[in-house]
Amino acid sequence: MTTAQPQELDVQPTPLALLLLGREADPRSERGVECPGDLPSPSDPDLVARARAAKEKLGDKVFVLGHHYQRDEVIQFADVTGDSFKLARDAAARPDAEYIVFCGVHFMAESADILTSDDQKVVLPDLAAGCSMADMATAEQVAECWDVLTEAGIAEQVVPVSYMNSSADIKAFTGKHGGTICTSSNAERALNWAFEQGEKVLFLPDQHLGRNTAVRDLGMSLEDCVVYNPHRPNGGLTTEELRAAKMILWRGHCSVHGRFSLDSVNDVRARIPGVNVLVHPECKHEVVAAADYVGSTEYIIKALEAAPAGSKWAIGTELNLVRRLANRFAAEDKEIVFLDKTVCFCSTMNRIDLPHLVWALESLAEGTLVNRIEVDKETEAFAKLALERMLALP
Repeated sequence: MTTAQPQELDVQPTPLALLLLGREADPRSERGVECPGDLPSPSDPDLVARARAAKEKLGDKVFVLGHHYQRDEVIQFADVTGDSFKLARDAAARPDAEYIVFCGVHFMAESADILTSDDQKVVLPDLAAGCSMADMATAEQVAECWDVLTEAGIAEQVVPVSYMNSSADIKAFTGKHGGTICTSSNAERALNWAFEQGEKVLFLPDQHLGRNTAVRDLGMSLEDCVVYNPHRPNGGLTTEELRAAKMILWRGHCSVHGRFSLDSVNDVRARIPGVNVLVHPECKHEVVAAADYVGSTEYIIKALEAAPAGSKWAIGTELNLVRRLANRFAAEDKEIVFLDKTVCFCSTMNRIDLPHLVWALESLAEGTLVNRIEVDKETEAFAKLALERMLALP
């Protein structure tokens, strides 16, 4: 009896397999790649001291940006904190900083690269820190959508408005087609401007922000809005539906804010009498309609700063920020709770942890540039045009 010997197969791993194994990058996606070298354990007691030492060695050469949704162990090293657009502008206002270390997600670092000078280098501590919402609209899908609008005979009437939470490619598409970027705090102004330019808006990539702004702030009806699904022929819409719509909403959403439900609101009101419900406009329409207050991350922070002592608040946004605000205002006897019973961090934002930040800072301190985010010149030019239109909004 003989035993068959295993044959050696000459099989080369596919790009998809390498991506899933974490050994390759997809440059058209917010998903990421490996982080070369061994990272120290998060429990390493020397991490904080190492981060401080590396940052001190770099001095004015480095400027660290920290998004509100970052974990506390990272945010403590940020020179400034804020939402995505505020941080990108802060980076542009520091032209002497050679390195911009962005503790956020991929599209935010892209925006910082677009707005900073060619001499500045933007670094994302973990290239796998992406955004599921931004991933929901690719350049190819949006180009196909525009073809659908063209075939329906309405493309010339449509003005694209893209949320800041989108890739550089989508921002460039927006700029190229006469549109503007918006944030959650200026979406109403952006839509008003867009309807002065055309009859319809293609809103990318967050359907909820687009719908909430159109209905809640501009007084439209839900029937004025249709949802374009990039995974269905013709977006899942008839030509008649496209022609009748005022708001063509991309089928995208935030994986964090999309978790909140009307049941969450009803439950917290039952548990905490007199509670104020304050939610982000990326939440579903029924949640926004049931809330007492609705606003951007900066709005949420300012509302709690101005709140009277003893007031009670249920906040519908990312848990890191809610927990930080609860601790901050505890001494003022403000009760601040997370809107939902289910714990929900932004998983991709939380990929920027202390080990990755230490690795990035120490690499830069040793003269090694790592994880640079660089937008190509053509994409940058059109994306910057869309951003400049936003800055010029009345």
